[in-house]
Parts: sequence; C-alpha cells; structure tokens
Amino acid sequence: MDKYKLEDDLKLVTQAQSGDIEAVGRLFDKHYRAMFHYFYARVGQRQQAEDLAGELFTRMVRHLPSFQPTGVPFRAWLFRIAYNLTMDHFRVGNGKELTSLEQASTVVQPEQSPVRQVEQQMTRDTLRATLETLVPDQRQVIILRFLVGLSLQETADVMERTLSAVKAMQHRGLKTMRASLAQVEL
Repeated sequence: MDKYKLEDDLKLVTQAQSGDIEAVGRLFDKHYRAMFHYFYARVGQRQQAEDLAGELFTRMVRHLPSFQPTGVPFRAWLFRIAYNLTMDHFRVGNGKELTSLEQASTVVQPEQSPVRQVEQQMTRDTLRATLETLVPDQRQVIILRFLVGLSLQETADVMERTLSAVKAMQHRGLKTMRASLAQVEL
C-alpha cells in the first residue's frame, strides 16, 4: 500500500476516533468491497458474506477507539478482524458450509445464457474445491492475493508473517492448485 493511502486511512481513523461519523462512513465505503470479496471467497454465500461484512464494520466501530497505528496498514487490521470472524463462523458451523439458495437455484437469469451460467458455476465449484486442497495458511494467501487483490506486503501484514513466508506459501499453494487442477482435467 502506498504511503498516501496509509496516511489517508490514518487521517480518517483519527477523525473517526474523534467522533466524526462521516469519517467512519468513508472508512466503510473505502474498505467494504474488499472485505465483502474476502468473506464471499471464504464462505461462498452472498448473504453470509454480507452479514459477516456488516459484523466486521460493527466490530471496527466498537474497537476503533483502541486502535493504535503501528506502521501496519489499517486495512491489515480490518483483515485480521475479518479472519477471526471467518474462523468463528466456521467454528459455529463445525466447519461445514451450507449450500445457499443462490447456489442451488436453477432459475436462469434472463441476461445470461444457461450455458454461460453453467460454465460460471462450474468454474466457481472448481475454484472452491481446489482451494479446499490447500492448507489453511496457503488458502488464506491465495484468497488475499488473487481474490481480494492485496499486495504481497499487505498479505504479510494481514497474516502477521514475513514477506518471504508469504511468498513461499503462495508458491506452494499455487503449485498444489495446479496439481489439483491437472487431476480434474484428466
């Protein structure tokens, strides 16, 4: 994350800590999309991802008064909360993911051909199954890097790991995914 964005977040956090509701709203607007994508990648259900994102920002507001800048981007702090929420979500559900109505629906959307819908669902299913072949840390790296779009450094900050450790997890995760996908193609 470049210095300008880091300073911008810190300015908004300081304003929010001083009671500026508009600054809280701008933090929400700035980070909601990435947080939603993270949750959606983890739980695979739009409604649950929206619920978890809402809970994340509720917790952000609750814990914002105690936030202290440490040189790590504010977004990394948010992703740490998001990670904990995700783990809580799976613990409550005993690690089982339920099929959502959205995924089970066979209703064709008028703007998309049935063939295209089937292809997209197969791609999502294959991606989800391939991600499940990874160990949790590798899965976290792949989701943060490629589905959410964080840089290597941001991913390291979120996971509280060194840059070289994240690079190694990414390399091993991609290698495992390639091998898993090669077996699917057979």
